[in-house]
Amino acid sequence: MLLENILNLPRNAKRSIVLIVDFFILLFSLWASFSLRLGEFYRPEGDILYLYMAVPVIAIPIFVRFGLYRAVIRYIGFLAMWAVIKAVSLYTLVWGVFVLLSGIPGVPRSVLLINWLVAILLIGGTRAIARWWLTGNLTFTSEDPTKKNVAIYGAGSAGVQLAMALSDGSDFNPVAFIDDNKSLQGNYIQGLRVYAFSELSTVISDLSVRDVLLAMPSVPRSRRGKIITMLEPFSVHVSTLPGMSDLASGKIKVDDVREVGVLELLGREPVKPDLEVLNLNVMGKVVLVTGAGGSIGSELCRQIIRLNPASLILFERSEHDLYRTEKDLTEIEQRIYPGEASRITPILASILNQNRMESVCRVFAVQTIYHAAAYKHVPIVEKNPSEAVRNNVLGTYMAAMAAIDAKVETFVLISTDKAVRPTNTMGATKRFAEMILQGLSKRDNLATRFTMVRFGNVLASSGSVVPLFREQILKGGPVTVTDPEIIRYFMTIPEAAQLVIQAGAMGQGGDVFVLDMGEPVKIVDLARRLIHFSGLTVIDATNPDGDIEIVYSGLRPGEKLYEELLIGENVVPTKHELIMSANEDCLPWEDLQRYIDQFQQAIDSHDVETSRALLVESVTGFNPQCEIADLVQEQMTQNGSHSSVNSLLKYPV
Repeated sequence: MLLENILNLPRNAKRSIVLIVDFFILLFSLWASFSLRLGEFYRPEGDILYLYMAVPVIAIPIFVRFGLYRAVIRYIGFLAMWAVIKAVSLYTLVWGVFVLLSGIPGVPRSVLLINWLVAILLIGGTRAIARWWLTGNLTFTSEDPTKKNVAIYGAGSAGVQLAMALSDGSDFNPVAFIDDNKSLQGNYIQGLRVYAFSELSTVISDLSVRDVLLAMPSVPRSRRGKIITMLEPFSVHVSTLPGMSDLASGKIKVDDVREVGVLELLGREPVKPDLEVLNLNVMGKVVLVTGAGGSIGSELCRQIIRLNPASLILFERSEHDLYRTEKDLTEIEQRIYPGEASRITPILASILNQNRMESVCRVFAVQTIYHAAAYKHVPIVEKNPSEAVRNNVLGTYMAAMAAIDAKVETFVLISTDKAVRPTNTMGATKRFAEMILQGLSKRDNLATRFTMVRFGNVLASSGSVVPLFREQILKGGPVTVTDPEIIRYFMTIPEAAQLVIQAGAMGQGGDVFVLDMGEPVKIVDLARRLIHFSGLTVIDATNPDGDIEIVYSGLRPGEKLYEELLIGENVVPTKHELIMSANEDCLPWEDLQRYIDQFQQAIDSHDVETSRALLVESVTGFNPQCEIADLVQEQMTQNGSHSSVNSLLKYPV
């Protein structure tokens, strides 16, 4: 209660308290100096009293000048203590000169040195004690049961500073360092012993460690990935802390620990962009992003606004997503371009409205379009194929035609690895969308250059398995994996966005760009690692008393065991060593136009089977894993319906 009352006092009141405490400490220090020097309980009298009266008159203004009353006691550190030493030293020197000039007898010269030492000890010591008390660390119990005991991996400067910061926090109690540097092992830093990794099991058991925090901001991601792999057998919650630059800038608090990033689990370095290429189609240009409120679209916008476009048009049909994205981008814009007029324009519209799209492109003189609007969730799209064709195929066609009519310079389609030899409707519709742009690129006298880019699974996107796994682990399981052998390529949302932007600049027309994404990852291995790094264990034959069970649910409709990025082998390198260009065959434009007309007729007449048949006929390699009737029957069975399957096929599914 007393602590809360003190913390809630006005700043001036707190400064007054510190000043009054210093006043009495200074008088006590001088008295103690005389008593220690003379070896008796000293009683000042006569002219000596004037010297006592001079002490606060000399010292307090010096303390004020050195900022001793501007420092926040709760966060006082080495620099503040150094200020105390300098202020006390100057005060002692001035007071000593005053004693000499006054000519008052009875002051031994050694009193000056003793007074200096005692004053530093008491002035600095009271501040240190106050700091510990105000931060809750001045306790006479063995430990705070509300804090988690944590070991910090990394005893470098970042680890040391993080240990100090954590000690002031309310969530964690650092008890040990783990470090690979043999010269540090066995030593004590900030009162914490440095252990070798081989001693981790002992640290966990003896010190009741529940969490391991990684404090290695300068270590390459591949090295952090190896360390994370080494930590996998231990049942501890593994987290990473913000880098010191972020802490210093105030972007995040120390208590804001985050889960180990999946890219750190994968051990792959992010693909670095070519900055020159990144700027070509964005800097100083009017850019429009369709699907601007989605996972990829919004990240594209975040990347674009940092590249200094002349204007950024957010084209989105979801009002909520458009509002959220505009708000986020406006905050970024105000930080990067303070005082400048906003260059962000939100447009609430659908790509299926070609006239609206063309009008926006003409009015704003759009130069570059990034087409991210699409239905992408495989099982949902598989059960609603007509809407997938309408949005992914006809929507892309209408957007492309609007770009041509408005003489947009560059049009970039965001595609997917599922477009390669597709087994699902989503992949087939995206492949047909690619063919539309390939076909348009072969037409003569077009001012618009069309480019496509494919990539694999995007981490932390709306359809990613990682957020799902984390949610399932938080609920106590089970974690659902479709198949023990299923594998996927992964990339981050920023990587995907940068690839899209660079592809638009490198394309000559009709190009399909793909990223070398390294080695694929087994989804079940990813699930196991996420469970382990949550401080839990997997229930299996060797550990029946574990915490979380992994359940295999079977491949979902249209889902592959593995994905591909290329249809053929005709691949050429680009300016970027990890980006390749694939020149792939497509249908003549006349055939594509005929299919587009037939798609429109099938959708207008609610003929789902014809839409599927047209996809099978037009998309080479499309091998549906399930029939439309099977999906409808499955939905009817789940809902307890007894209607006719054939009658339902005449309505949008």
